[in-house]
Amino acid sequence: MTQDEMKQAVAKAAIEYIEAGTIVGVGTGSTANFFIDELAKIKHKIDGTVASSEASAERLKGHGIEVFDLNSVSEIAVYVDGADESNKFLHLIKGGGGALTREKIVAAASKKFICIADESKLVDVMGKFPLPIEVIPMARSLVAREIIKQIGGEPVLREGFTTDNGNIILDVHNLEIMEPTRIEQILNNITGVVTNGLFAIKPATVLLLGTQDGVKTIT
Repeated sequence: MTQDEMKQAVAKAAIEYIEAGTIVGVGTGSTANFFIDELAKIKHKIDGTVASSEASAERLKGHGIEVFDLNSVSEIAVYVDGADESNKFLHLIKGGGGALTREKIVAAASKKFICIADESKLVDVMGKFPLPIEVIPMARSLVAREIIKQIGGEPVLREGFTTDNGNIILDVHNLEIMEPTRIEQILNNITGVVTNGLFAIKPATVLLLGTQDGVKTIT
């Protein structure tokens, strides 16, 4: 299977976790787009969605799927999204598409987080994929210095990119993330950081991994 075929396979597998009459949280990125297209086939069964980005909201609306503001719903049954990296403990790096803050918010509001990814995303040690950090623009230099001092790595401004929240992204290169939960906590405490792309304090509930042998379920 090609990478896109693996993504499509896990998107179809994620539909099995969607219950009728519920609100579905929907992530951002190429794998999430496959899920949106699959969700459109059962849109009559669900009550609606909450999207983690403007791009996903537009794709959902294009399929005729209702999109709610998170503040108007009391509970999200399941959140489905991809990842840039995952380890076997279902700790994730997310934010390659720049939607990490809203992704983390929707994940936090959801009872379950179903992560869908192709087999290239599963790694022993995270950090080869640069760790995205959303930062208040005026704090860019301060945050970069603190990152280097506290966890190492090389923070690089994502040029020409602004998040849906009006902020910037620092991508931290050259990390070996041996303790994802601890690193996530350290980054959360740096003044000027909005969100970091580690999902370790609250990891995924299930990882659906697309492989050459089909979809593997990791819990």
